Amino acid sequence: MNKLDDKCILLTGATGGIGQAVLQQLLVCGAKVIITGRDSLMLNKLAGLAPEKINTFAGDLTDDATRRALLAYCQQLGGIDMLINNAGISQFSAANDQQLQTLVNTNLLSPMLLTQLFLPMLRLTKGTILNVGSTFGSIGYAGFTGYCATKFGLRGYTEALKRELADTGVRVLYLAPRATRTAINSPQVDALNQALGQGVDTADVVAKALVEQLQGGRPRRFLGMAENVFVRVNALFPAVVDHALSGKLKQIKQFFIGTGVKNSAEV
Repeated sequence: MNKLDDKCILLTGATGGIGQAVLQQLLVCGAKVIITGRDSLMLNKLAGLAPEKINTFAGDLTDDATRRALLAYCQQLGGIDMLINNAGISQFSAANDQQLQTLVNTNLLSPMLLTQLFLPMLRLTKGTILNVGSTFGSIGYAGFTGYCATKFGLRGYTEALKRELADTGVRVLYLAPRATRTAINSPQVDALNQALGQGVDTADVVAKALVEQLQGGRPRRFLGMAENVFVRVNALFPAVVDHALSGKLKQIKQFFIGTGVKNSAEV
């Protein structure tokens, strides 16, 4: 039997590239999905894909009242079986230009507080929490100082929470995509990836991996063969990665000009 069939899943960041792709995959698997985002028009458009399977909630999840209203809405619908913390933003710029408070509130504090709020419900259903991180949650990268900090934090939070809930029946999973072709990337980031020959996945590839992880329960998954190697080398021999990236630093900094925060689904 399909493990997602008739499960109720809360998906944040549903209007972004990865979010939309994940929604499509979940519907194919027979899940019921509560989708959230800030764009109510896009949410309503997505709900039209399967009105009997999709409920929508529009709002800014960095706001406490909005998070509590979402909890009440989900309770009215009978609760959830799974929470996918997918919403996020990215910024590529020099460290002194980073919008740190916005990055931390959106990428780290919001999913932590949302998870905390929904934990009693998920304990009852012996549910699943899946946090969408990033390769940059394991490798510090020039130009992404704030983003890296939030994703390092989210990875640590996920790992600690998994270990704390090991005796409860609640599954806590972490997915780390590599660069993904979505609107979260500025034109400068797209140009940088191309110039450096970075591997880039489609949103569909990430969505397929995410749904496979939900079904199989693999605790941690990092996408991209080269990225997997880089993560392991960085953990064991960070000086090697320091040296490798220092050779690219001048090229990376050439793309700093004209960047800013992007709002979308996670990369």
